Amino acid sequence: MARPDKAAAVAELTDKFRSSNAAVLTEYRGLTVAQLKTLRRSLGENAQYAVVKNTLTKIAANEAGITLDDQLFAGPTAVAFVTGDPVESAKGLRDFAKENPNLVIKGGVLDGKAMSADEIKKLADLESREVLLSKLAGAFKAKQSQAASVFQALPSKLVRTVDALRAKQDEQGGAE
Repeated sequence: MARPDKAAAVAELTDKFRSSNAAVLTEYRGLTVAQLKTLRRSLGENAQYAVVKNTLTKIAANEAGITLDDQLFAGPTAVAFVTGDPVESAKGLRDFAKENPNLVIKGGVLDGKAMSADEIKKLADLESREVLLSKLAGAFKAKQSQAASVFQALPSKLVRTVDALRAKQDEQGGAE
């Protein structure tokens, strides 16, 4: 029978997996307590970074309906549970790992789908959600402006053609 403290830890981790948009598994071996504190700050307000036990985390992920590779659970593991913008937290992890090579991004989960370390690094290279949405809105606005210009050009071209025909008829009528 499972010990109550382990069952509670699994239940808490399962809840974190279910309530998070993303979770990134890292190896933190060699980082000091001060560096871990800096890492937690760099992840942003919408992420929690927790050192976890591999077996309990694997059980919790399975209970949350997430299948992760067993290799992610080798060595000391910590998980960044992201409830906000996963891009912001991925950037925080990537930037921290550049300055502190002891932090190794192993892989993770985004919206219930497993991701490799390379995919998480690609996610970090994306612009934030707000920037992408504003670019999309700008593209829609530009297309609408182009369509309005085309629709406006048709009547004005018709008016110029009619005026040219009228002027030509006036010249021919005046020449006779």
